[in-house]
Amino acid sequence: MLYFAATISNTLLFTGGLINAMTSQNMSLFKIYGATKLSTIMPPVKSACSVIFTIWIIVPQLCLCPVQATFGTTPNIKHIVIGRCFTYTTLIQPGLRYDCEEIWRQFEKAVVQQASCNVTEEHYCEMFSMMPQVWPCDRVSVETGVLINQLLNRLANRGFLLSVQFLFWSKTRMLVHSYAAVFRHFWTLEDTLVGFLFNDLIWCGQEEDSDFDFNSCPAWSTCRTHPVYSLWKRASQNFAEMACGNVTVLLNGSITNAFNRKSMFGSVELDSLNPQRVNYVNIKVVTNPEGPHIESCGQGSIVELIQILGSRGFRWTCTNSDLTLVILQCIQDLNQPSCQMLASSMLQQKDQTST
Repeated sequence: MLYFAATISNTLLFTGGLINAMTSQNMSLFKIYGATKLSTIMPPVKSACSVIFTIWIIVPQLCLCPVQATFGTTPNIKHIVIGRCFTYTTLIQPGLRYDCEEIWRQFEKAVVQQASCNVTEEHYCEMFSMMPQVWPCDRVSVETGVLINQLLNRLANRGFLLSVQFLFWSKTRMLVHSYAAVFRHFWTLEDTLVGFLFNDLIWCGQEEDSDFDFNSCPAWSTCRTHPVYSLWKRASQNFAEMACGNVTVLLNGSITNAFNRKSMFGSVELDSLNPQRVNYVNIKVVTNPEGPHIESCGQGSIVELIQILGSRGFRWTCTNSDLTLVILQCIQDLNQPSCQMLASSMLQQKDQTST
């Protein structure tokens, strides 16, 4: 079993830490001491700048495949959506006041008795009007959980400002959410109400029936008016229009066209970002530890992204192989030569620090 322990100190807050590693054959686990969204398993706060939270995360490597609907509508979708809505408005954002039952009715109205490839963004207008969500610029991330509020208050008293940052991604789905779980101040589309409600669900209707089609739904690539695609397109546009301050984009450097103008980020979110609201666009390019290393800040489609940002008046930064992202990947397989070198380097740093 491989254990990575990242210890956050005053000088390394939210940037990584010291690593302890052990190996075996089958499973990789990541033991993180740091900020996390899983407040239900957090021990009492001991210090603002020392070990405070412990979580175990099984992290897969970069997902190279788009999520496609190959089965019918997710069973029990009504109970899932309404249940998630109450969870979000009760535990995650208790200050919000939404009518969960009415949100479901408007969603159902948009999809049922429609051909599976005949649902546009406009069909969801009423549903989106029921769930407006605005995140003020430069707001300090003091969300749910008494322990997190205590921590952030202590950090604020010591001069730390933890502003929420919008996090976008393309072809890095699993990695980006592990990254956001470690660094709580990042906010993804899936952290919004609509993203939380419909994440990982499949749905479609049938023109001749007043119910969802639970037997078969087409893949996203089948049509541009796919009911799942249309909802996420509208949600992505709203999320990008709301973005402000410093935003981060996580791209997969192990594939050609890491920045793809046909992707949701390239075709919707990028065009919806407002340079008057966004201070910096921070691009992070990550590759699989074993490669291939195809694109980087100075090579491939990412150069095109940088040119687009510059032409639109955005300020930007670009980073290859961010240390935290590399660690999150290496916990899957320490036997990779690059991961062994990283672990050895971290252990040496720990030894030097402890002496």
